[in-house]
Amino acid sequence: MDLNNAENPATAIAQVAGIDHAELENDGPTAHGDRLGTPAPDEKVLWKGRPSLGLLARTAFHTRTLGLYMCALAVIALATGRPDAALVAIGGGVILIALLYFLAWLSARSTLYILTDVRLIMRIGMAIETRINVPLKQVKAAHLRDRGKGYGDIALELNGERLLGYVLLWPHVRPRRYAHPQPMLRAVPEAAALAQLIAEVRARYGEIATNLTEIKDEPALTGHQPAVTAPAAARVAMTNRVGETGLGDKGLEGAPA
Repeated sequence: MDLNNAENPATAIAQVAGIDHAELENDGPTAHGDRLGTPAPDEKVLWKGRPSLGLLARTAFHTRTLGLYMCALAVIALATGRPDAALVAIGGGVILIALLYFLAWLSARSTLYILTDVRLIMRIGMAIETRINVPLKQVKAAHLRDRGKGYGDIALELNGERLLGYVLLWPHVRPRRYAHPQPMLRAVPEAAALAQLIAEVRARYGEIATNLTEIKDEPALTGHQPAVTAPAAARVAMTNRVGETGLGDKGLEGAPA
């Protein structure tokens, strides 16, 4: 889906532009003033959000797939005259799904995505709280996966060498991009409007490829495959924001709390 031609782009989330910084410390994990996880006073907070629990459980923790698998085992056991094995499969499936939903709840509860006019901040971490700083000038393409009902995943393809670890980002990372991990906003509401907003803010440094096609999570054959993008003419060399310094002008950074 090419958001360059979308009608009224970002209208659905326009009302959140200019969020009070103080609100960020009362919504989800706090950063305790850490510069990696706290917008500077001169940064404008454009959006904040967190994953949808049910969608995160289904897409990142694969609760539906594993539930169907355990049900299939139970049906096979019944068909072969082994009711005891079927009970084990059903009981094991219930425990497994409950555990995965609990992990998804922990992940959603410990996540806060913050978009400012210079960077994307990811406060994440179920066991160890981590703050990830992604300067928008490092983003060369954005990829949207529509999950229905306005929800979706937004993966950010980055310039430069690998600076973020796949394990550090999981589950907030595009699957199977190990060589060059792509940070991903998972199961966010109004995803199409948010992706357009990211593209518009990023355009201050030069255009990015905004042909936000459906993400296909096939395994990368050569360690890293370039994403489907708009024609090369749509890419314009990035330019620096004159007179601005700070975390938004530095490379990717991430550190445990």
